[in-house]
Formats: sequence, structure tokens, C-alpha cells
Amino acid sequence: MNSRSILVVKERSEIDIEFQLTFLDGTIIEETPKGEVLHFSLGDGTFLPQLEEMLIGLEIGTVAKLTLSPERAFGMSDPEKIHWMDRENFSESMNLQEGFVIGFQTPSGEEVPGTIKAINESQVEVDFNHPLADQTIVFEVTIKAIYG
Repeated sequence: MNSRSILVVKERSEIDIEFQLTFLDGTIIEETPKGEVLHFSLGDGTFLPQLEEMLIGLEIGTVAKLTLSPERAFGMSDPEKIHWMDRENFSESMNLQEGFVIGFQTPSGEEVPGTIKAINESQVEVDFNHPLADQTIVFEVTIKAIYG
């Protein structure tokens, strides 16, 4: 009988992974560079809690392909998070274009992304929903190392 215990990912494990985050059509959203790993601790905010939960219990060498609905990934868009802002609130040197994502400071100092939806002479429509809201995503991951 083998007395060696198999390392598995736990709630606060420190791990190395290779990953790829894509849309259903295969378009890459983010991935680890070829030959590199991402080192992080579960719970440190590197990934959505939903993605981290799916890693718990996986062993070294495991390759998993997980599909997340919009509700389980970045959520559904909320029309209350789309706002018209006066164009004068934006620097004249800023090259505003539809589809651009800009970081905005909240009163508490936190930065939140806003996607430019429309522009006219006096106003800019900004969507403060997560840029990946309403999207089904595929998370492909390989567990390369587990440190605890």
C-alpha cells in the first residue's frame, strides 16, 4: 500500500497553473504565455471565486476544461450600470472611441472599468457592467504544482 498522499488543491492552496480563458468560439480572452505558469494562492483575488471553487480537489497534472454560463462567470448586464456622462468629464487628449475600456475612480478610490458605448458632441455613454458580462466563457486549466 502506498503511504504517499496525493496533493490536491485546497481552499487556500498556493498553486502553479497554465490556463486559457476563451469565448465559446475559441477567441482567447487571456492565457498564460507559452512555457510559463501563473503562481497564485486561492482566495487572493486572482480569479473569480467561481473559477477557484472549480479548482478545489484537482490533483497535480489534472487538465480541466470548464464552461461557465454568464450567471456563473461575470454576470448578466444591468441597465442601471449604463450612464451618460458629460464629455467635459473626459480629458481633451483622451481619444474616445466606442468599445474602449477606461478605468474610472470611485469616490472610495477603487478603480472600475467602463466601456464606451456611444459618443455625441456633449455626452459619452459608459457601460459600467463587467466587460465580459453576458458572455459564456471556457476556462481550460492544467495544475502544474501545489504548494499547500
